[in-house]
Amino acid sequence: MMNDASPWPEELRLQHGGSRLQVTYDSGEIIVLSAEFLRTHSPSAEVKGHAPGEEKLVLGKQNVRIVRIEPVGNYAARLVFDDGHATGLYSWDYLLKLGRERDRLWAHYLSRAAEAGS
Repeated sequence: MMNDASPWPEELRLQHGGSRLQVTYDSGEIIVLSAEFLRTHSPSAEVKGHAPGEEKLVLGKQNVRIVRIEPVGNYAARLVFDDGHATGLYSWDYLLKLGRERDRLWAHYLSRAAEAGS
């Protein structure tokens, strides 16, 4: 859950035909994440599994696009992807974490993909 010190998202905007998502925070921080990154790091059970250690490696999403952003209460957004994936709820905290840790998370993903032979 977000605490009082957490930046609050003011705007979520799709860029480049849905290939990127820009999140602008009230702190002035702007985070831009690719649709591929968001799809492969979805907080859904399909990707995260139902318990620690059940995470699944999602491959082949280089050309995926976000087709819609749906608000979920005051705490998250559901991203609908053109491959039909729409079950991940991206909380404001999770989007901020993805943005701030993007380079590390992406390097880890690419390492796992290489190990899997992709």
